[in-house]
Amino acid sequence: MNCVQTWPEPIVRVQSLSDSGITAIPERYIKRISDRPSSSPLQSPAAGDNINIPVIDLSNLFSDDSSLRDYTLSLISSACQEWGFFQVVNHGVSHELMSRTREAWREFFHLPLEVKQGYANSPATYEGYGSRLGVEKGMKLDWSDYFFLHLLPSTMRDQNKWPKLPLDCRDLVAEYGEELVRLCGKLMTVFSTSLGLEQDYLQKSFGGEEMGACLRVNFYPKCPQPDLTLGLSPHSDPGGMTLLLPDEDVSGLQVRRGDNWVTVKPVPNAFIVNIGDQIQVLSNAKYKSVEHRVIVNSAKERVSLAFFYNPNGNIPIEPAKMLVTEDKPPLYKAMTFNEYRLFIRTRGPCGKSQVESLQSPC
Repeated sequence: MNCVQTWPEPIVRVQSLSDSGITAIPERYIKRISDRPSSSPLQSPAAGDNINIPVIDLSNLFSDDSSLRDYTLSLISSACQEWGFFQVVNHGVSHELMSRTREAWREFFHLPLEVKQGYANSPATYEGYGSRLGVEKGMKLDWSDYFFLHLLPSTMRDQNKWPKLPLDCRDLVAEYGEELVRLCGKLMTVFSTSLGLEQDYLQKSFGGEEMGACLRVNFYPKCPQPDLTLGLSPHSDPGGMTLLLPDEDVSGLQVRRGDNWVTVKPVPNAFIVNIGDQIQVLSNAKYKSVEHRVIVNSAKERVSLAFFYNPNGNIPIEPAKMLVTEDKPPLYKAMTFNEYRLFIRTRGPCGKSQVESLQSPC
């Protein structure tokens, strides 16, 4: 991809701002009044107490009871259409591996700044230690730092760019990545089947063994004015699907539900799954990639791991022919993922504007 090679302005680490003891956040992080958490509509406390994205037990997918399998498929299909998000339990990934990997990354973010700076990233690939998304000069920034790395295809993987410290971090990332690729493969089969496609249709459309996978570890430091900013601005994920390992101690992810924002309540040892723009395109909008954002906290930091499962960057993605009829014409024009993600890499998170820009003229 042709990408900008350098950031337009000096990079400031948000964690350093937080640790400095400031009582007011810099202007660059203050969102427009309409975009602030305190100004955005939320589920009312009375209604919101019992609202959460669906929680689905994946063990039933492998039951000998066909009715249980079909029921689980229907739950997943409904969640993809109505929410674009769901949580999965009994997913087959070791709970110990999940916890150890998350805590290794928490330890990384508490290393001395000079150690982390050795992995400072650029917008050319985003790989490494970063503090902003988007390269537009003067843009409003989010209250977060992150570490981004490539896992697949193997030609993109460079373990020298992965942290050496903590000592077990590289091994944990490799094992964690293998387990999540396996889980994503199972979910792709489920999505294909529930859409009425051949069970390997989505996986083949992503490039089969040449599909892409990457990891972004998000670090949201404590913020003295959390009502004025966001840890991550509203967006839908540009790729295929995302598996999020949240911080179980601190909620922060909010999902758009109509005109409201619903704060996701993480279930212990669960992954939060969300549909990305590429599956919305392939499904001809039967499955939805839904806008979400992250709020921050004045009392606690937060760490989460977002695993992105994406198409091969060079394959044009368009609606599946079987899902296109006279009554349901193709809603999107074909575009490769490499072309598509340049948008978010230039402008940063911008709601649903990117996938909407793909819509075919009626």
